[in-house]
Amino acid sequence: MLNFDKGDGLIPAVIQDDDTGEVLTWAYMNRESLSRTIESGQVWFYSRSRQELWHKGATSGNFLNVRRILVDCDGDALLVRVQPLGPACHTGERSCFHCELDNLPEE
Repeated sequence: MLNFDKGDGLIPAVIQDDDTGEVLTWAYMNRESLSRTIESGQVWFYSRSRQELWHKGATSGNFLNVRRILVDCDGDALLVRVQPLGPACHTGERSCFHCELDNLPEE
């Protein structure tokens, strides 16, 4: 059973390349975005800043095709194993986790 109650109806979803194991990104899902993800086979998120559903790749073409979805032991986080169709990061990097802590870009 999934626990969406801890985060205002949201659950964190870690996105991982199913072939390489590399963590590509993470974001939040609500019940509807998870349902659309399952139905479409592509990742959907819920944008907290825009307060709307977000189909990853709809603008960029860099879709994330779902291979499997795993739930953590507490039911309050997801691991979505995907086949990425292009970079996952909005900067064009393959992964959102491309900056070393001691080498952060200046704002």
